[in-house]
Amino acid sequence: MSAAKVVIVTPAPPGSRAGNRNTAVRWSRILRSFGCRVSVLTQWSGQPCDLLIALHARKSHRDLRAFCKHHPDRPAILALTGTDLYRDILEDASAAASLDMATRLVVLQEDALEELTTAQRRKTRVIYQSAKTSLVHSPPVRKFRVCVLGHLREEKDPFRAALALRLLSGDDLEVLQAGQPLSPAMAREAERHMRGDTRYRWVGELSHWASMRLLSRSHVMVISSKMEGGAHVVSEAIAIGVPVIASDIPGNRGLLGEDYPAYFPVGDDACLAEMLERVMANRGFLRRLATAVKRRRPLVAPARERRSWRNLMMELGFRSA
Repeated sequence: MSAAKVVIVTPAPPGSRAGNRNTAVRWSRILRSFGCRVSVLTQWSGQPCDLLIALHARKSHRDLRAFCKHHPDRPAILALTGTDLYRDILEDASAAASLDMATRLVVLQEDALEELTTAQRRKTRVIYQSAKTSLVHSPPVRKFRVCVLGHLREEKDPFRAALALRLLSGDDLEVLQAGQPLSPAMAREAERHMRGDTRYRWVGELSHWASMRLLSRSHVMVISSKMEGGAHVVSEAIAIGVPVIASDIPGNRGLLGEDYPAYFPVGDDACLAEMLERVMANRGFLRRLATAVKRRRPLVAPARERRSWRNLMMELGFRSA
């Protein structure tokens, strides 16, 4: 692409394990493989570039506005997060304005298109987040292990699995949760759940490799979020072949499919407990979930994400070097 200069702006700082940072870093690798010169920054301060890619409509609004003002003839791509799609663009004027300023919009799963206007959809491209791993699904034999992965914050509803565990009997079940608490209150709540039930264990923040190993060594993963743009951990579960029990939200449906058989209503720990009881008692149902997850693997193939970015860059007038 003739060594195009690209700046990717993400609100997550270097070293962060936040999803936005991981996405920005992965996209930078893809674009570099096309011959682009890429910088990943937390803000745009006038650095020379041919293309700006901003993650998060609200948090990157100032960067997007400044770039469009200084370079009205250059393209800008805005990647929409879950909080953008399902909260901020409805409540925050700056977030809504970001969608109009961008040359192209990127969403991480097809159901996200339903949140956009007809005009916005025309300039939106769906790019599924890929996951590459050599890990295979190998859960333990003695215990039925449920894992929960992700930062401990309100939008994730992180303790729904811990609450569901209270409704289940038996010592052959365990819930392992990994993730950084984004407030002292979240850490205290995790510790309280551990004191209340020895079958629940919060292991804090893990490296990406350790998180993926925990995922591969679990019978199922629970994702209980209230909103998601398209969680990368779901892509990773699909790549490994780990069955997922997911909150019934567009971000999860867009990745797992409308006919996926293991959704539960947001915030409903009783329904989640029933689902967990079913997968433990009915191994045929568990195998059915594993099969359904594996059918989604083509969506998260690295070659597909790379091809999607190549097509988008060509649309904007950049050619492969």
